[in-house]
Amino acid sequence: MVMESVYVKLAVIFLALALVRALTFARVIPAKAREVMAQYADSGLLAAAVAVFVVTFLLQISRVDGVSMQPTLSSGEFALVDKLTYRWRAPQRGDIIVFRSPDDPRVDYIKRIIGLPGDKVEVRDGFVWVNGKPLVEPYVPSRMYYTFERQIVPEGSVFVLGDNRNRSYDSHLWDDPFLPMDRVQGRAGFIIWPPMKAGAITGKPQDVSVP
Repeated sequence: MVMESVYVKLAVIFLALALVRALTFARVIPAKAREVMAQYADSGLLAAAVAVFVVTFLLQISRVDGVSMQPTLSSGEFALVDKLTYRWRAPQRGDIIVFRSPDDPRVDYIKRIIGLPGDKVEVRDGFVWVNGKPLVEPYVPSRMYYTFERQIVPEGSVFVLGDNRNRSYDSHLWDDPFLPMDRVQGRAGFIIWPPMKAGAITGKPQDVSVP
């Protein structure tokens, strides 16, 4: 989802309502019409201002595009993104986050945090290994066919992967595999559309031995 498009739409609405409000001062409009137009314009301007505040500081709705997070999230679904979580706590392994693309800062991606600052991460034998232990990830549909040499996640960054590991453009493919936390928009905690799948997004990796 390109968040700048949201701001552009809100700006257009705000300017249109401001124009309507300005027209209410024109004497050419009948008094009764001016009063009604002013009421609607004032309500709309307030709503637009609240919307800008919400999408900037509190919440956003992100549309999932592509198959990289299947089966957890499918293309066309909408997730509610909380922008406050990381103001109060550090990121956790297993969190699903929305962040600015490392290639195009106008575009948002959605992936799962796998490695935290200080973790030693690698991919081998079809599994992700963190600090020398393989992760059991029941939400991953198949073993990985690629490898990733062991590296340490630097401070202020995370290592992220899509749940559909073999069809995801994520940390294992980027020139710099580690995502700075200042690019993170927030944590995706709920699916809000479609209705039959609405609810909390679940799934956490476990540091246990491969069966």
